[in-house]
Amino acid sequence: MAYYEKCIETVVEQLDKFNPEKDSPEQFLETVSTSLQTLSAQTQAFILEVLSGCLQYQRLLTIVVDAFYVRDGRLCLWADYSLFEVICYLATFQLDELGFQLFCNVIKSQPLDKMCKFLRFFFNPLNLCSWIKDEWSLVYEIAYVKENWIDPLMRWQPKVQELISQLERMLANHPSLPKTKAKVTEPKEFNLSAPRPRGIPVPERVPILAKPRPVPRSTYQLPKEQQLLEITKRYNRRKAEELLLRANMEEMRCAVPRSRGEPLVQDSKKQPRLQFGPRILKTPKLTFYKPNDDVPVKLNTAAILREGALYQRQVEKELQRVDQLVDGAGDFSEFLEWQKRMQAKDREEQLAAGECRRLQGKLSHEEAILARQHLMQENKQKANQKKEETAELMQQYAERRLQEERSMKELVEQVLETQKNVKVAQTKLLKVRQQIVQEVIEESRELLQRSTEAAKEEQRQRCELISQLRALEMQPTRKGKLVDLTQIPGYGLEGEMSIVELRERLALLKESQRREEEEKRDQIIQGKRAKSQELQNTVEQISLCRAAMGRSAALRWEEKKALSVGPGAPCQDERVLELQRRIEEKAAERHKQAALLHVSAPRAARPKPRAQLEAQHWLELERSRERRLRALQQEGSACGPARRLEAA
Repeated sequence: MAYYEKCIETVVEQLDKFNPEKDSPEQFLETVSTSLQTLSAQTQAFILEVLSGCLQYQRLLTIVVDAFYVRDGRLCLWADYSLFEVICYLATFQLDELGFQLFCNVIKSQPLDKMCKFLRFFFNPLNLCSWIKDEWSLVYEIAYVKENWIDPLMRWQPKVQELISQLERMLANHPSLPKTKAKVTEPKEFNLSAPRPRGIPVPERVPILAKPRPVPRSTYQLPKEQQLLEITKRYNRRKAEELLLRANMEEMRCAVPRSRGEPLVQDSKKQPRLQFGPRILKTPKLTFYKPNDDVPVKLNTAAILREGALYQRQVEKELQRVDQLVDGAGDFSEFLEWQKRMQAKDREEQLAAGECRRLQGKLSHEEAILARQHLMQENKQKANQKKEETAELMQQYAERRLQEERSMKELVEQVLETQKNVKVAQTKLLKVRQQIVQEVIEESRELLQRSTEAAKEEQRQRCELISQLRALEMQPTRKGKLVDLTQIPGYGLEGEMSIVELRERLALLKESQRREEEEKRDQIIQGKRAKSQELQNTVEQISLCRAAMGRSAALRWEEKKALSVGPGAPCQDERVLELQRRIEEKAAERHKQAALLHVSAPRAARPKPRAQLEAQHWLELERSRERRLRALQQEGSACGPARRLEAA
């Protein structure tokens, strides 16, 4: 009993390991045969025969066992699924070879309650002759199923019923028999390769750092200077708001320009407002710019009307100013001179500030070159250290590779020894496969004959259907119907008419629409002619205004040119001299450092690219100033007539 129990347990364990999606039956049997070499030859043959039969007829066995779990085995564990498959295979395919007595011993070696349930379900005549027979007939032929499997099972059915009744009596007489425990899932360790021992790195020398100073409290507090600046800023803003309010409420009498002998004008309505021109940062001598008024400019209608309205407003302002001068308004000549002096002073300050910025940029450039030289020296030292470390690592890697090659050679020798034992099992499997192939060839021939007969029948039916359709197509049909276009349909609707009348009315409607379109076209052409005449008059007026503005701009250009030639170069202040001295010191230090390191100067220090960069910088600066000068000329051209009257 214990012998059969051990054999069945081994078969069930191997069936649980089989995965039909990943494993092939032949390879699986080979691995099982190698693992069972420790057992006797008889036990090994019995286990392999039962296991190969369960794998071959697995579709038939799963049909019976699945139905058992659905109907009578609802309370059975799914862990016993493979056990029921093995019992079903022995009862169906091996009962004649084993003998009934040996089959009874195998059944009694297993749990009695489970075997009683399964045998009562499987050897039930209603189940065998009805649905089990039908399901197996879907896989194999009906005659083969009935002759080889169903009829032998029906012959053994009375003896199996006696075995079932005997098992029930044993269960009734021994109610205290210990029930078989359910299989408990036991965790297994992963078969992982042992990790390689890590090399012990050389401990790095821990640097001894100096004790840092504590962070001062002033880091987390605002400085007193910033607080004082905030208080001063608020005070100045409040004071400026008061001054602005007072200036808006009172009139500024001190800013009214007048001659020395002229008394103060008391009429506040006629006092002119101060007008400050735009401040110019720097106006160098630009001799390469020549205004060209001969270039034609194409304007659209909106631009022409907008420019005409602008010139009209300028003319009205000029007429108002002339009326004020006639009434006795003051002259702006003294104020304009003071304004020019202040603008010249502002320009000198801006030139000095620009020179300081340029020298500061040059100083930062020299400092960056020195920092780059120090960084190159540090990088060289680090590179030498890295090379030494890589040489040590490469030596360790070569030793490790030699050890791995030795272990791989030993593993290859072991694999070659195991392959020699596999050849014997392969010859046995080859014979089994040849028998299976012959059976499959015979079945495929029968299926091919059936399919050819079905295809011939289907082709005959198609030919009959095509002949019927062609006969229907050959029958004559009536194609059209005569229609009278002058006849009214007579449906009883309002406004009903014939097709001829409808065509005449449509022609009359099209003629009326064409006349309306011609009238509208004539009106649009007349409106366009009137607008074009107005635009032509506006363009003539604009051309006259432009000519006058061009003459005034030429006069102003000559004045500015004379002013730019007069004053000399701006004087050097203390900030510029100090920056130049610091730049010379940094350049001398850089040359000493380059001589010590025996390295070539960086690309930025070469004279040719540096000269090119400076030339490009000054070219951009001249272009920006040229654009500013053009903008100032356009602004000044708008107030040209007023300037001529002031000069007069």
